Amino acid sequence: MPKMKTHRGAAKRLKKTATGKLKRHKAFRSHILTKKSPKRKRKLRKAGIVSKGDQKRIAQLLPYK
Repeated sequence: MPKMKTHRGAAKRLKKTATGKLKRHKAFRSHILTKKSPKRKRKLRKAGIVSKGDQKRIAQLLPYK
């Protein structure tokens, strides 16, 4: 069986935590920020964790991470 290739787009966007979960950036923080409240923008700064349902699917894109 040949080696699996890492999905480069996913590799650039996701990091694996020490416990094995996948860390991601939150969406809706790139533009049109004037109408968003400071509280909402502050919460979007923090990294999110990939949901349990998506974790299996995304793990296939990152076989060696």
